[in-house]
Amino acid sequence: MNSHYSHTRKIDPTKGARLGDNTPNDADRIEIGPTQLAFREWEAAGLELPDLQEMRRFRWQRLTQHVVDRDYGGLLMFDPLNIRYATDSTNMQLWNTHNPFRAVLLCADGYMVIWDYKNSPFLSEFNPLVREARSGADLFYFDRGDKIDVAADALSNEIRILIDKHGGGNMRLAVDKPMIHGLRALEAQGFTVFAGEELTEKARSIKGPDEIKAMRASCFACEMAVAEMEVACAPGKSEDDVWSVLHAENIKRGGEWIETRLLTSGPRTNPWFQECGPRIIQNNEIVSFDTDLVGAYGICCDISRSWWVGDGKPRPDMISAMRHAHDHIMTNMEMLKPGVNIQELSRNTHVLDSKYQAQKYGCLMHGVGLCDEWPLVAYPDKMVEGAFDYNLEPGMTLCVEALVGEVGGDFSIKLEDQVLITETGYENLTKYPFDQQLMGTL
Repeated sequence: MNSHYSHTRKIDPTKGARLGDNTPNDADRIEIGPTQLAFREWEAAGLELPDLQEMRRFRWQRLTQHVVDRDYGGLLMFDPLNIRYATDSTNMQLWNTHNPFRAVLLCADGYMVIWDYKNSPFLSEFNPLVREARSGADLFYFDRGDKIDVAADALSNEIRILIDKHGGGNMRLAVDKPMIHGLRALEAQGFTVFAGEELTEKARSIKGPDEIKAMRASCFACEMAVAEMEVACAPGKSEDDVWSVLHAENIKRGGEWIETRLLTSGPRTNPWFQECGPRIIQNNEIVSFDTDLVGAYGICCDISRSWWVGDGKPRPDMISAMRHAHDHIMTNMEMLKPGVNIQELSRNTHVLDSKYQAQKYGCLMHGVGLCDEWPLVAYPDKMVEGAFDYNLEPGMTLCVEALVGEVGGDFSIKLEDQVLITETGYENLTKYPFDQQLMGTL
């Protein structure tokens, strides 16, 4: 009876009109975001939150500048993560990855148009940088049947008109992941189509100040979720039991999804890349995992740990492998600073013991942002000369990897930390401890 409307219609009634990340404190708002639990944990940890309005403007300005620098009339995006980067709006993200119904056109003058699901044009209304919302970018067979070409012609004609008005009539168009009918229709309109992924990956590789704050917050929330998963990781639990905790705790903090199922136990950790399943964790064995977690603000936290589970002690060969994996990522991390050529990281890597070479991870390091991103840092025997001939810059964020396990062995160690390139070196954003029993320190 005494509950006031102004209290009940806010995400957090103890706050004012805006939350700490400069978004509306409105329980009916369209945009998704962190939960009260996440905000409380961040406040207790003393984390400085991002200004999401500034983060969105930084991304928009960065993409627009990349369009102008390449003399394109515009950038057409179908990849849902590129759309998230450009607009910070979401719509059935995982479904959209295999049913591409959304598109965004960013013109050379900064004018941005989204094509969304026909019943949800309102989903990007919170972002004034999105100037128009339309529909009709769904160019997949399930939805369009044998008339995809008709829809593609209509969409490409809209794009031509927009580029004529907002791209100076420049028919050089960057496109990230067009369906084949879309590509043909654009070319029929007279566009010269360039690889948009090169542009978007380069743009996304440098994080602005508010993106970095968002990543710190996302990583903190992920590690809180991992801690709950570690509590649940015990003999008698299934791999799926343990993995489900990470999903639940991520969602409880406003996280979004997990891209893989990489948690295994005992002999299923070797070879790596088996997926989480119903196996029951036994007493005195290793559990290894890779989060691949898209958390708060849509920011990826991609870390890996190996845990000893049981009341006994790990074998000496397990401790040796764990220490070797730890040395690998920590030594390689010390190479990170602005100006270092990515290929030199490959050439100067800490070298794994020969017994671990055959099953080493697919890369030394990789970029990270909204997901795993450019660049990839290859091991020297996998490096393709010229594929990543670029220097590290401040604002890049990288995940430093190690996978240590012998062919035919009964365990693998998986470790990974997430790192920010600073003006003078690097900052390790990952705070989660390494298992003391496997490190041989307990």
